[in-house]
Amino acid sequence: MKTYDMHSGWPRLLAVILLSGCATSPEPPQEALPTAAVAQIDEAAAAILPLLSYLQFLQRISPQQLLRERAILTVAPPTPVTQLRLALLLGQPRAPQDLVRALGLLEGMLKSNDPAVASLHPLARLLASQYQERLKLATQNEKILQQLKESQHRNGELQEKLDALSDIERSLTVRPSSGKKPPGAPR
Repeated sequence: MKTYDMHSGWPRLLAVILLSGCATSPEPPQEALPTAAVAQIDEAAAAILPLLSYLQFLQRISPQQLLRERAILTVAPPTPVTQLRLALLLGQPRAPQDLVRALGLLEGMLKSNDPAVASLHPLARLLASQYQERLKLATQNEKILQQLKESQHRNGELQEKLDALSDIERSLTVRPSSGKKPPGAPR
């Protein structure tokens, strides 16, 4: 029969108490935000979340559906939400992109002091920054492609010259070697 020794369980009990103390560390006190700031955050989130859902929708639909959506947004009344939706659509890589027009829409929104537009400013700034970067990269890509074409053209010209020189070299008749050295040859 096993006897229970009270002292053998103490290390386990001590370990459980110490570990449970670590698991329930007190949370640092949170500073209360002013109610006006909370209201602004809630308003911005309420305005931006549907637009983020719209962006996900745009990423799932076909290029033909993107074109239909663009036609709809183009004729829709130019509200701030419609303009931001159109800017999102114009930046889609699977549709005909017009990043310059999208940037124009976004910059117009960012200049506006209308409270309805101000709640959309964070998303508009983010998109404008991304679109500017994409335009910059596209410009760099075009320059690199132009340099590549020029290099390929120069390489082609040089290869033609080398081929012409090789043809000339092959067409020269080889003079029979006589025992005499040609004039001007070292002795």
